[in-house]
Amino acid sequence: MKTNNRMNSIAIEMRKSALWITLSRPDAYNALTLEIIAELHAALDAVDTSPEIRSVVFSGEGAAFCAGADLSRLLTQSKAEAARSLTYFIRTASTLFDRIEALSIPTIAALNGLTLAGGLELALCCDLMIAAQSAKIGDAHAKFGQIPGGGATARLPRRIGLSRTKYLMFSGVHLTAARAMAWGLVDDIVCDTHLQAEVEVLSESIAERSSLVLRRMKALLQRQGLTEIRQNLDAELLESDVHFESYDQREGLLAFAEKRRPQYLGR
Repeated sequence: MKTNNRMNSIAIEMRKSALWITLSRPDAYNALTLEIIAELHAALDAVDTSPEIRSVVFSGEGAAFCAGADLSRLLTQSKAEAARSLTYFIRTASTLFDRIEALSIPTIAALNGLTLAGGLELALCCDLMIAAQSAKIGDAHAKFGQIPGGGATARLPRRIGLSRTKYLMFSGVHLTAARAMAWGLVDDIVCDTHLQAEVEVLSESIAERSSLVLRRMKALLQRQGLTEIRQNLDAELLESDVHFESYDQREGLLAFAEKRRPQYLGR
């Protein structure tokens, strides 16, 4: 495979044995779009055909790892059209996240900055999270009248427990990297300027292990609570479908776009 490749919205690079996938929409805080999702699928195709890839690293360009979904187009659509578009987007993103979580080789999220909503859901699909010291991490859905649709309600409690998940989701706060590590959300914190170098060291240490052992270890570990997680993911998607028809969901998006405080009606 090519060692360097830039698509419209992501960059792909082989660094020794690690495939680095970098979200490259820095002006939009690397917000997820259908185009990025399609490009990420294309990048992951290499994992299935290239045995020299021993790990995958996800990172972001600029001030953010990923600030969530880019929902700006929905504001130009009618309520019914927006609901259909958002349903399609969430289910498309969910398929990608499931694929990342199911990869047989180790995956690492290098959190270089803002990691919010769908960005956090992307990171939660990775085996390891390494955060830069200045990273800010949160759920943020409730601040904009949304509910998670990319798996946060199923995956986040596995990392930090139910009570802390509720706190993070209900309040919408952004955790510092230090607090996120204290909660067990991230696995290590490094100096901002050393993030990529430290993750490269980690990926190379992984490459020194038996690939067979790592695949079998990961398969066994992934089985923990698998049935319950799958049920919770399916329930989240169904609840998202219902929520997309609500007044509050639309009001949250409009308030964000208009830079005002939302006026929720609870319906």
